[in-house]
Amino acid sequence: MIASDEDALACDLLETYGVNDYRELPPKTVAALYFGLTPNSRTKSRQMGLSVPLDTFLLAQAVDALHLLCWLNSKDGEKGRNRPERISDKLILKEPVADNGRFESGEDFESFRARFFTSPKEGE
Repeated sequence: MIASDEDALACDLLETYGVNDYRELPPKTVAALYFGLTPNSRTKSRQMGLSVPLDTFLLAQAVDALHLLCWLNSKDGEKGRNRPERISDKLILKEPVADNGRFESGEDFESFRARFFTSPKEGE
């Protein structure tokens, strides 16, 4: 997690444990402290691909479900038009967080590599 967002990790460790400089600690201790962070911490939210804490995302999903139920009982819902936008979709990070360069298989690496090198550039 240090490689993907060192500032968020440092902030989480300071806020949760009062660790001012995690670099002074042994790596195993930093790893143990990281795994002890709550799912609502910045680093865990980012690792899940969210731009907000997990509880905020779940609340947004509940609101989306309520909007959908209200819409289904409306005239627009009967005709299938003007479906409400999902709030929770806007809270998902656009770029997936890399898992520190680890892949399950060689095929996973090759598919990642192909997507990385064949993605179109802006303006082309």
